[in-house]
Amino acid sequence: MRLKISLLKEPKHQELVSCVGWTTAEELYSCSDDHQIVKWNLLTSETTQIVKLPDDIYPIDFHWFPKSLGVKKQTQAESFVLTSSDGKFHLISKLGRVEKSVEAHCGAVLAGRWNYEGTALVTVGEDGQIKIWSKTGMLRSTLAQQGTPVYSVAWGPDSEKVLYTAGKQLIIKPLQPNAKVLQWKAHDGIILKVDWNSVNDLILSAGEDCKYKVWDSYGRPLYNSQPHEHPITSVAWAPDGELFAVGSFHTLRLCDKTGVRNVLNDAVDLLEFRDRVIKASLNYAHLVVSTSLQCYVFSTKNWNTPIIFDLKEGTVSLILQAERHFLLVDGSSIYLYSYEGRFISSPKFPGMRTDILNAQTVSLSNDTIAIRDKADEKIIFLFEASTGKPLGDGKFLSHKNEILEIALDQKGLTNDRKIAFIDKNRDLCITSVKRFGKEEQIIKLGTMVHTLAWNDTCNILCGLQDTRFIVWYYPNTVYVDRDILPKTLYERDASEFSKNPHIVSFVGNQVTIRRADGSLVHISISPYPAILHEYVSSSKWEDAVRLCRFVKEQTMWACLAAMAVANRDMTTAEIAYAAIGEIDKVQYINSIKNLPSKESKMAHILLFSGNIQEAEIVLLQAGLVYQAIQININLYNWERALELAVKYKTHVDTVLAYRQKFLETFGKQETNKRYLHYAEGLQIDWEKIKAKIEMEITKEREQSSSSQSSKSMGLKP
Repeated sequence: MRLKISLLKEPKHQELVSCVGWTTAEELYSCSDDHQIVKWNLLTSETTQIVKLPDDIYPIDFHWFPKSLGVKKQTQAESFVLTSSDGKFHLISKLGRVEKSVEAHCGAVLAGRWNYEGTALVTVGEDGQIKIWSKTGMLRSTLAQQGTPVYSVAWGPDSEKVLYTAGKQLIIKPLQPNAKVLQWKAHDGIILKVDWNSVNDLILSAGEDCKYKVWDSYGRPLYNSQPHEHPITSVAWAPDGELFAVGSFHTLRLCDKTGVRNVLNDAVDLLEFRDRVIKASLNYAHLVVSTSLQCYVFSTKNWNTPIIFDLKEGTVSLILQAERHFLLVDGSSIYLYSYEGRFISSPKFPGMRTDILNAQTVSLSNDTIAIRDKADEKIIFLFEASTGKPLGDGKFLSHKNEILEIALDQKGLTNDRKIAFIDKNRDLCITSVKRFGKEEQIIKLGTMVHTLAWNDTCNILCGLQDTRFIVWYYPNTVYVDRDILPKTLYERDASEFSKNPHIVSFVGNQVTIRRADGSLVHISISPYPAILHEYVSSSKWEDAVRLCRFVKEQTMWACLAAMAVANRDMTTAEIAYAAIGEIDKVQYINSIKNLPSKESKMAHILLFSGNIQEAEIVLLQAGLVYQAIQININLYNWERALELAVKYKTHVDTVLAYRQKFLETFGKQETNKRYLHYAEGLQIDWEKIKAKIEMEITKEREQSSSSQSSKSMGLKP
């Protein structure tokens, strides 16, 4: 990617331009020592003088009020703050009217920044003070006092912390009194400029030592540039956190690249657009390109006739693609389109802020859209892709910790859709989209996971876990048989990727990882698990077994075992468990196959997977009350066993007998008041209990055989 720089033949400013600010992708405001504020339009190349400031006002810094969906804030969103050398800051409307001028500092006000909610303004000056103001310009507090001028300031992503310069030091100070302050030496010369991105939580700094640096929010260095010829006087992140610009004397730098090339025959297509390209995404055999006015959708089979439609707002900050459709995010809304250019839906929720959405906090599949809430980072909102309405009964997914990154799996039915996410503790968790709301259904897959990605063609998950690269060939194993999850993993050393690598994509059997230095590294994994997924999704169980016998790998057999149990194919499950030496589970599966009714078999398959409550529901709905009671007795869930026996008025003596036997085995006395109450005056007769149990089993067999004979005769059971 290149910076496009245009120089007008006739300069519109007569003096040095001190600060600029973008309103849209095509409109720019600039301030100069000639006291003028000028609007530039990149489409028409027109310039307009907005206002001529008084001769004693020399602009220093400029910042637009943040965009918001709130109706009340729309008027103020069309305004900006301008700091000047006379110790004041000025609130100015888009039309050039000076709404308010505030005496702020002794000496020049060197920087002013709105927080991300537009609820507060921070200013810094030559007097070394850092001050917090309300959005109307009322002083709230003096956050800090330095002995030297503070040249630059930035808000933290949560608007709860402020980053500012102090000579060669950088300081992060929370707004809360007595909170811990983070301070570190960042440069060998005075620091002139800082920026803190709300999307990636990374800090940029530039100084008189002629270097620019990248830091994480804990002050740890991530990148250190080579010395330039002149001091670095300006740095700024792109809103999406993918790029940043660096300015110096006669120098402007931008790092990253985007291109289109057919690697099969090395053919190159040159795609030209009428307007500037803002964003581009290539996936699922389609290239989606956003310019400042339109969206182009190319098929990789035909580059000559793209689908073109107009955009409501030309500041597209994110493009996400799924197999059937793609998603655009601009400054005000989220839009879902088909690859034919048809508008599908526009999901919304209260307080949604599209300006900070990115590929880590939004995920898209064929049927679901997931968005992490910025106001409460423990919450993920889930929407139906086809309608944009909240999924299910409008509930949201809630986690105990803040969520950093989310990802929906891409294949399979909506009812089986899974979402994986990384929380603040770097734990990787997975849960079902259709079963959210129950905390126990959020299951931890791994710890110290820094980045993740789902495969584009099957539900295989990969991630970087500490210094290891991990592939979960069948993550659903955690819901089926958590004991064999380690046997379904592939892992290798990832130290070659250096610090802070990021998974860019997982396409086919190739994973692309971007290292901290920007270079791309490709890892190939075995193609066989994807083939196994394909066989299982088509119910080709014999082919799946043959594949595992051919490959002869434990991971394949373990995946097949879990897949077979999940799909209730216990014959295949028995073969697969035998292949990985899980003999106790083979025996249990054999016992399931010998059960008299399909309800009993279903219940014990659910038990096998640890779904006790669901197993009990299946049995009770089938009228197999004794079976439901016996399950709880076997699991020593004595309270529930007695509760069921009393509720259905059967087998109370059975429960009391097994309880008594259990206590005698361990040499203990009964202390449970409910058991003591029902045991009063009751004589335990094991012969009678065994006869009753045998009668229940016989009754179940008869019901099962009657049901099967009715089906064979074409009758309803």
